[in-house]
Amino acid sequence: MAHWIVGVSSLTLMFAGAVPYIPQYRTIKQTQNAEGFSTYVCLVLLVANILRIIFWFGRPFELPLLAQSFIMIGVMLGMLYSVVTVRCRNTTSVGARKRNFRDFCVTDFWQWTDFRSYVEFLMWFTGFCATLLLVFGRNTAFVETIGCLAVFTEAMLGMPQFYHNFRSQSTAGMSVAMVAMWTSGDLFETIYFIVRDVPAQFAICGLLQVSVELAILLQVILYDVSPVRVVKESCPNECRQEELQRLTVSCSDSTFFVESGILHLLNKILTV
Repeated sequence: MAHWIVGVSSLTLMFAGAVPYIPQYRTIKQTQNAEGFSTYVCLVLLVANILRIIFWFGRPFELPLLAQSFIMIGVMLGMLYSVVTVRCRNTTSVGARKRNFRDFCVTDFWQWTDFRSYVEFLMWFTGFCATLLLVFGRNTAFVETIGCLAVFTEAMLGMPQFYHNFRSQSTAGMSVAMVAMWTSGDLFETIYFIVRDVPAQFAICGLLQVSVELAILLQVILYDVSPVRVVKESCPNECRQEELQRLTVSCSDSTFFVESGILHLLNKILTV
């Protein structure tokens, strides 16, 4: 029985990281709009999982975790292809400048207009890391540093999306179901890491990820359900000030904001 539980847990772990991106992928395909999704999420996960694979060659860990990295790299490449394709299709400006990796322009980094540029960068990055491993692979400190970089980078998974939402003061276009799945998946992974006694870096990574993802879910409530935001967007100028004053008093005397925020969050999670 114990073997069955371990087997199912390992299989779940392998695909748990990829499943949350299904709602976001569907949203992009249905709306043909990728502006709500930050491609830097893909960058973080691609770099983190490449480093994790490099770390495995220096200090082997459980095979399900290694398989998870390969699966995640494939999923992120698929997401990148979808986003780049949609954005190029939506670019109506005839004179829009093409950006690619071979221009070696720092300001264009990870904002290239062709999918090939992303693949080229990842190949160069992988080759560079592999070369370092060949040279310093016998150095324990170097290997452990690679492991720490891998998990810390992955722990910052939600930061690009958090910053994207913060700048726009909105979570429009972002799949809340995706973030909710991130959170539940990372909770499962963190428990798995602790129970299976894998390198400590993985458990630390899981805890940091869950914290950031909870902050993103809080943004959904703050930005999408803010009563002030609703009034500003829906009321005419002549009645806006009066309505804002009335709403401020109402919110201070009740749990309207919290209740409506939680209900809105649950509704967006269940709407895939």
